[in-house]
Amino acid sequence: MAKDTVTIIDNSTGKELELPLRRSTLGPAAVDITSLYREFGYLTYDPGFMSTASCRSSITYIDGQEGILLYRGYPIEQLAEQSSYMEVVYLLLYGNLPNTQQLNDFTGSIATHTMINESLRSFYQGFHYDAHPMASLMGVVSSLSSFYPDAADIYDPEQREIAAHRLVAKIPTIAAASYKYSIGEPFVYPKNSLGYCANLLHMMFSVPAEEYVVDPIAAKALDLIFMLHLDHEQNVSTSTVRLSGSTGTNPFACIATGISALWGPAHGGANEAVLKMLEEIGDVKNIAKYIEKAKDKNDPFRLMGFGHRVYKNYDPRAKIIRKMCYEVLDKLGDPNDPMFELARKLEEVALNDEYFVSRKLYPNVDFYSGIIYRALGIPANMFTVMFAVARAPGWVAQWLEMIAEPDQRIGRPRQVYEGATTREYVPLDKR
Repeated sequence: MAKDTVTIIDNSTGKELELPLRRSTLGPAAVDITSLYREFGYLTYDPGFMSTASCRSSITYIDGQEGILLYRGYPIEQLAEQSSYMEVVYLLLYGNLPNTQQLNDFTGSIATHTMINESLRSFYQGFHYDAHPMASLMGVVSSLSSFYPDAADIYDPEQREIAAHRLVAKIPTIAAASYKYSIGEPFVYPKNSLGYCANLLHMMFSVPAEEYVVDPIAAKALDLIFMLHLDHEQNVSTSTVRLSGSTGTNPFACIATGISALWGPAHGGANEAVLKMLEEIGDVKNIAKYIEKAKDKNDPFRLMGFGHRVYKNYDPRAKIIRKMCYEVLDKLGDPNDPMFELARKLEEVALNDEYFVSRKLYPNVDFYSGIIYRALGIPANMFTVMFAVARAPGWVAQWLEMIAEPDQRIGRPRQVYEGATTREYVPLDKR
């Protein structure tokens, strides 16, 4: 059996220290350095925490080299083919796939919480008329703590579960209201006879003056996109939720911090950046020029939606969503929209260009999701909102896991201080 410790030696003193290994069921083990500072007086230095395991988790596993994504041990390919978003939400929250009765009870519970307090209608009026929907989403989600003070008792399992269901249920309603406010249309109440994603589309696109029927292809596509975005291990927004949650703050505040982190263009804004890139390229005849610009290290232009920080192989989610992307374009896409032809041609060129193939810069999930959103009529400023709606139940699952962790402590990253040493104060008239 492999040794379950790692020995380190301080060459300046000759002192040795054995550090325990925390072994994973999948993936690399972690060296437990909790005693390093106490015994040696040293910190570890790891910018971006790229080599640091901040927690133990059993929710999501990623192998970036092999292109593997597992939710609670289930391959994303199997879930995408056979399951539904709400079934996988249950899986992440409770640890196992539900039976029929459990799924019916769960979706029924979610349906009872889809409404938001009527006073929030006037709350939206406090936002500027052209406020980004992410700003109002973040503000309104945070405000939920004022309506549900019982959620502050995070150590009561019943209150945690109620708060979890409320968050999962209400964030599509809040997102749709944020969109409606941004375009000056009246808010639409949820329609609980519809599925989770169909209900969101109904609240976004229906108007009181006429009947609106959700296209089943649109609902199916959104269900798939949401499933693929549901969780992605300890990324920056999830880590933010956990870090803020470690203080004991209420779950609504925690999820609001995740939304704020997701808003960054380097994180949740990638699919919006894809559309901006396509708009910059403008025409199929310009692709060759922009491909060469992307290869030029001295040119600031980059192909957005290609390659991934984690996946050094093909993004497994991209393989799944690519098929859905073409189905949506064939049935719902505007044949006169030159953006779709441009996207197809760019994908074809990049997949066959040795420069991108050798560097494994394959199209990722953001490339296809942005195109699908455009085909569904969702504007670019709502792309990150949709990401937040999809990811929120994953954040909730991570928060629930963190609260129940026996080793959970308030987060406190350390630093390597490089500022001035001790200085004497000089009075203002002598400086």
